[in-house]
Amino acid sequence: MRFDLYAELASLQACPTTSALPGGLASGFVDGCTMWFTKGEMDPNSKTGNQKKNEGRECYQRRAAADTLLPPSGLNLDADAGTLLHKGWLAVEIKFKLRSPWYSKDERPFHVLDNPVRKDRVFGVPYMSSASWKGLLRWAYRVHTGLIGPAPRQDEEQRRKARAYELHLFGNEKGEKEDFLRSSLAFHPTWFDKVDFEVINPHSRKTRAGTQPILYEVVPPDTEGVLRLLYAPLPGDGGRGTTERIDALQKLLDAAEQLLTVYGFSAKRTAGWGIAEVIKARANGGEWKQENPLQELKDQLATLLSSEVDQR
Repeated sequence: MRFDLYAELASLQACPTTSALPGGLASGFVDGCTMWFTKGEMDPNSKTGNQKKNEGRECYQRRAAADTLLPPSGLNLDADAGTLLHKGWLAVEIKFKLRSPWYSKDERPFHVLDNPVRKDRVFGVPYMSSASWKGLLRWAYRVHTGLIGPAPRQDEEQRRKARAYELHLFGNEKGEKEDFLRSSLAFHPTWFDKVDFEVINPHSRKTRAGTQPILYEVVPPDTEGVLRLLYAPLPGDGGRGTTERIDALQKLLDAAEQLLTVYGFSAKRTAGWGIAEVIKARANGGEWKQENPLQELKDQLATLLSSEVDQR
């Protein structure tokens, strides 16, 4: 046994075909497939070289799409949302089902595919990061409230209120130095349990024929995920009242619905990727709302926030 990873990979005599997943998609199995593919690229004009390249790619695709990919359950990465909440805090969960493929570019530089889907670098599970959720939801909120985009222009008072709600929910953007305010929202990553593969074939405008098919690793349609966020405002929060907090959260849920069902939350949104349907929603670990889930969730959040104030 060698203790140098790259020496071990260089000694491979065949493409690996077995591995414990999803961990093998973070290291080990994916490294072996990539090394075998690379050996083929070093001799691109020979039959053996092309065979190694195809073997590396096909071994990875066949194995990655065969298993259910979940992070270790014992780590409790998605803790019970109803526990250990302070007064005035709300834990919101929105369960959705993908209607089109979801894709986000992985940052891993050494991979058998040109366009692998983003995976956790430890567990090897496809996921949407909390930072990505925050950025996209801020953008969707701005579009929904008319701060940017083609929405009807609002008067100065409406824009001032929408901007105040944005700062309350999301905090200042990176680089801003004046009127600094911490975000009242904390986001969780969303884990997906499947991968599949899609091919995009760009066409020439002159000949209208395909040029070079491009392979993408994606999370396939019908896969379910959960958007989890925690509303945890600072005590007092500048004297913001319950009515304003309820209004801000309801606008946030409207923006989340638009992001999931209309705009999409994936790379290549212009191709229709990353569109989903909302199937359930709940707050503070309570009962899942299935009929008109987001409207029921809005009503529930208003009730919960009002009751917290009454108890003080």
